[in-house]
Amino acid sequence: MKSYFECKIRYEKTGDNGLSKKATELYLFDTLSFSEAEARAIEEMTPFITGEFTVSDIKRANYSEIFVSDEESADCWFKCKLIFITLDEKSGAEKKSSTQVLVQAADLRDAVKKLDEGMKGMLADYQIGSISETAIMDVYPYEEKKEESNDKTPIEVRNFIRNLPDGQKTVVEISGKKVVIEKVGQDTRVSPQFEPDEASE
Repeated sequence: MKSYFECKIRYEKTGDNGLSKKATELYLFDTLSFSEAEARAIEEMTPFITGEFTVSDIKRANYSEIFVSDEESADCWFKCKLIFITLDEKSGAEKKSSTQVLVQAADLRDAVKKLDEGMKGMLADYQIGSISETAIMDVYPYEEKKEESNDKTPIEVRNFIRNLPDGQKTVVEISGKKVVIEKVGQDTRVSPQFEPDEASE
């Protein structure tokens, strides 16, 4: 069974008006543990965020299935509560159980359509209990990581992060970019490491 973790990423973002403002974004990772989710968040966000960012919160998300869409307009993620109705063989009474799935869609109507398409072929009857749009920006499925030839492999990065004591810093290279990783309480702060000549420019 897959296990999903929601990670909050805090960073400074440049708005349309050119001013920078603090932003908090939510991402979902298919990983085995909290520490692996934290490492994946750092690995995936480092190439896209130029300045410092913080992994400020990680929590387990209970999704039994995720329905992904390739459509460009499907840029939202909807949490759907499904209620399954089964018959108890002994008593003949109806029994209800619920589960949550995540659907990538353009809007509410599209989410219902994509949910029904994804559930085709299911043997059990279900009802849609609720559908609500989430704050999730993107979903990262589980990937088998191949060992990289240069510097730190993702497994080494995970081990660094997992074993890093509070208040300590370490420098690692992720996607060809050197970053400083620092534990600050429950948060993990990631900032670019500048070479001496870059810092003076």
